[in-house]
Amino acid sequence: MPYLHNYRLFVSHAWRYSEGYNRAVRFLNDANNFVWTNYSVPVDKKFEGMSDEQLRLQLAHQIRPTQCVVVLAGMYAHHSNWIHFEMEYAKLLKKPILGIVPWGQERTPQLVQNYATKMVAWNAASIVAGIREITP
Repeated sequence: MPYLHNYRLFVSHAWRYSEGYNRAVRFLNDANNFVWTNYSVPVDKKFEGMSDEQLRLQLAHQIRPTQCVVVLAGMYAHHSNWIHFEMEYAKLLKKPILGIVPWGQERTPQLVQNYATKMVAWNAASIVAGIREITP
């Protein structure tokens, strides 16, 4: 079997909407011929009791070694200061941002569209193809 590139990804999400995050992770885990390392923090390991500054530093620490930031473009992303921070920090580091339009959603936050290097549909093939296309 040929060598498969291991993509280092941060999957941005709101913990209170972790169902979409979990599904996106399953898509990536189950994708054929795709290897990745998850630098994001799932809901069961979320940071509690941190100040805003501590959380900002932790998120920066997670995003810094990644090659791409993946953002679930649910409407909650428009109202999340943390998702905005993650996209802004990724942009500062010149990291590509892949926006995923959630299944069945008619509207996508303009904020995510503005930051995204590429927007893709809510399916494994589109997500993996998008990551491969925009990630160095």
